[in-house]
Amino acid sequence: MKRVLTSAAVLALCAGAAQAGGVERSSQSVGILFEKGNYAEFSIGGFNPDVSGTFPTNGAQSGDMAPGYGTFSLGYKQALSDKLDLAVIVDQPLGANVHYPSGTGYPFAGSTAKIKSTAITALLRHKLENNVSIYGGIRSQTVSGKADLSVYSTAAMGYVPYKLDTSTETDFGYVVGVAWEKPEIAARVALTYNSKITHNFSATEVLPTTATLNSTFETVSPESVNLEFQTGIAADTLLLGSVRWVHWTQFQIAPDGYRATLGGGAAGKDGALVSYDDNTITYNLGVGRKFTDQWSGAVIFGYEKHTGKPTGNLGPTDGYKSVSLAASYQATDNIKVTGGLRYVDIGDATTKSINGDFSGNSGWGAGLRVGISF
Repeated sequence: MKRVLTSAAVLALCAGAAQAGGVERSSQSVGILFEKGNYAEFSIGGFNPDVSGTFPTNGAQSGDMAPGYGTFSLGYKQALSDKLDLAVIVDQPLGANVHYPSGTGYPFAGSTAKIKSTAITALLRHKLENNVSIYGGIRSQTVSGKADLSVYSTAAMGYVPYKLDTSTETDFGYVVGVAWEKPEIAARVALTYNSKITHNFSATEVLPTTATLNSTFETVSPESVNLEFQTGIAADTLLLGSVRWVHWTQFQIAPDGYRATLGGGAAGKDGALVSYDDNTITYNLGVGRKFTDQWSGAVIFGYEKHTGKPTGNLGPTDGYKSVSLAASYQATDNIKVTGGLRYVDIGDATTKSINGDFSGNSGWGAGLRVGISF
C-alpha cells in the first residue's frame, strides 16, 4: 500500500506548476518510472490566478491580466523485464495566457499573448545492482505562439500596436537520470537532467507602421535539473520533496522585426520581446500519510525565491509560496483516484519600463489523476 501514499504525494507536488519561473507549466517529473508493474494514468488540472497591478504615473489599474487555464497529461509505463522499464509521457511543459483588459487606461490595456506546447517523452529505465537504476530517453516538443500587444516606442514617444503569429515547430531534446531506492523504508532519490530544446520559428509580424513582415527567430526551451526524493520516517508516513533548477536565462522571444524596430536593434535580451534575467530554483517539501488501506493524503509546501528585480510586462510575477493538499482513494486493487488543491501566494513584482506595481496577488489550482495498474 505504499504505492497509494506515494501517488497522493506526487500529485500534490506536481498539481499545477502555475506561477513557477518563466512560462513553465510542468515539473517534468519521472515518477511514473517507479510505479510497480504495468501502469497508466491520466491527469487534468486547472489554475486560476488573480494578477493585477497599478500604473504609478496616473494610478490606472491593469485589471486581472492572467486568465485561468487548464492542463492535461498522460502516462504509460510497461515493465519489459525484471531489469528494464519503458515509460511514455505526454504533457504541456510550456504555456502562457496573457490578457490585459481593454479600456482601463493602463499602458498595456488590450494586450494579449499565448504560448501553447505539447511534449511526448519516451524513457527507458535499467535496474542495476545495489538498488541503483539509470534512465534516459528522447523528448519531442511542439510549440507555437501569438501576441497582439500595445508596446512602448521610443521613436513614437508612446504606445503603438504590435502583432506576432508564429509557426508551429516540433523539435527534440533528451533526458538522462539516475536513481537509488531502498524499498524497505520507501526511500528513493532520482536526479534527472532535461536538455534544452531549440526551436527555429517562422513568424508574421505586424509592425507599428502597419507593415507586415515575414521573419524568423530562435527560441530555446531551457535545460533543467530535477531532484525528487522520498523516505519513510514513521509507520505509514513519508517525507518527500523536490528541487528543480531551470536555466531560464537561455529563453527569449526576439523576432527579427521587433528587435530591429521596437527593440532598438539591441543584441541579446535587451532587444527581446520576452527574456529573463535570472534562473530559478523551485523547492517542494511535504509529508504524506496513509490513513487506511484505501485512503491516504499529503500536504506539500512550495517556494520559489523572490528576486526583487524588475520583471517583464507579460509576466509580472516574482517568485511564490504555495501549499498543496492531496487525497488518494484506492477504488479497487488496480484503480486509484487522486485529487489535489493548491493555493499560491504570488510574489510581488515591479515591471520593466513603466514600473507597474503588481502586489497582493494569488491563485488557486486543482488537479485530478486516475491511475490504473495492470
